[in-house]
Amino acid sequence: MKIFLDTADTTIIQEMKEMGLADGITTNPTLIAKTGRKFDEVIKDICAIIDGPINAEVTATTAEGILEEAREIRQWGEQIVIKIPMNREGLRAVWRLSEEGIPTTVTLIFSVPQAILAAKAGARYLCPFVGRLDDIASEGTNLLYDITTVLNQYPEWDCEVMAASIRHPLHVVDAARAGVDVITIPPKVIDQMLLHPLTDRGIEQFLKDAKLCYS
Repeated sequence: MKIFLDTADTTIIQEMKEMGLADGITTNPTLIAKTGRKFDEVIKDICAIIDGPINAEVTATTAEGILEEAREIRQWGEQIVIKIPMNREGLRAVWRLSEEGIPTTVTLIFSVPQAILAAKAGARYLCPFVGRLDDIASEGTNLLYDITTVLNQYPEWDCEVMAASIRHPLHVVDAARAGVDVITIPPKVIDQMLLHPLTDRGIEQFLKDAKLCYS
């Protein structure tokens, strides 16, 4: 299972890379806007740090517009994956880009039928949103199980499931249990995953005992 950082903050990306926790990156317009910098500058800087897949999202709403934008973005780095919303125009662009050898992520997936269509269109990554389903009293984790079950029956679909909209560590655990290929995790959730009160207590006790042993 791979971890993609869900951030556009290059300082955090560098830090997480040095911990072995950045197999790839996912970004979106909201994350880019938080940096206060231009879209192309941020993506190019991330490309200089990370060798793995870097998801850059298009903003065009027509297939032709998506294609034009995607081809330009792809020139910024061979590791760039074009992130495209799940809709009719998006899938038209996904199909065309797959024919050109440009990898895509279909984002904002909320159902198994949507995942099937994205896989058939040639998406490299399918991106179901766990937390947003939970927000409307639906079981986001169940969707992960359902999608992985379907995809396992069709190995000819060359795509991976990337769990997104991860809100807390239990989402990570549930996604791992569901057998997803990738989890895209916000840095704040990784910070939460690092912590446990018994770990802190154990370290504190070890340090006290070390003073007795080495003094």
